[in-house]
Amino acid sequence: MTASIADYFRHLTVDLRRSDHTVRAYVTTAQRFMAFLSAHWGQAVDTKALAAITAADMRAYLAARRGEGLTAASTARELSAVRTYLHWAGVEPPALKGPRRKRSIPRPQAPADIMALSQDVADNAAEPWIAARDWAVLLLLYGAGLRIGEAMALPAAILPLGETIRVTGKRGKTRIVPLLPELRDAIDRYAAQVPFGLEPEEPLFRGAKGGPLSPAIIRRSVQAARDRLGLGARTTPHALRHSFATHLLGRGADLRQLQELLGHASLSSTQIYTAVDAAHLLDVYRTAHPRA
Repeated sequence: MTASIADYFRHLTVDLRRSDHTVRAYVTTAQRFMAFLSAHWGQAVDTKALAAITAADMRAYLAARRGEGLTAASTARELSAVRTYLHWAGVEPPALKGPRRKRSIPRPQAPADIMALSQDVADNAAEPWIAARDWAVLLLLYGAGLRIGEAMALPAAILPLGETIRVTGKRGKTRIVPLLPELRDAIDRYAAQVPFGLEPEEPLFRGAKGGPLSPAIIRRSVQAARDRLGLGARTTPHALRHSFATHLLGRGADLRQLQELLGHASLSSTQIYTAVDAAHLLDVYRTAHPRA
């Protein structure tokens, strides 16, 4: 199976251009699925043997994974990954419904909480240039709606800044994102203080020792800040992107425009923010209306 998994890895990275995180998850699922079938069937399994797979086999695998503590959402992702692997192996996956799951609505943060969080992260940084870096990163997530991985991947070649930047998102898709003056100023202040040379081909945001900044560093800083400020566990770097989208929609942004700004491949991914806005309006109504 080693050669087969290596071929699958190349398919995911080269043909489908999946992210590193997705590739790891899909390859791990393929390995786990084949190991399960080997034990389930009581014999060695290769990709040719997959032609004999049945819906009952798939259900047995998913039941085993649920027994290991997977949620409905995680089980649905597991099923999707298995189907992708079977398609690659030339096998039509058996018809099987995934577990029913309620689609969660993103929880936007109040603008005041976002600014307090960003300021707290900066205030607790080890050095002034790191404070400027973290402030700029968090403003990119809220002020431009970037995913944290997209912010980390920005090259120093975007300097000097104009009114927009080109962002590379999932599957290598690029989009143009406008920059607010405050955001441009924040990035410029960081670039003026960072003690490492910012060559065009190198990452814009650097770690304490000069290497590429890891998203985990920002996540840990945000977690520490939200604990100090008493904010909820849903206050994460990705929540800033949700807040960007929700606040724009609340101010009248068109869904198609919002889809382009967020880099969503499908409008259905963007439409979830209409539910967020409606939920907010209901909260306001119930709080403020005398007969609510």
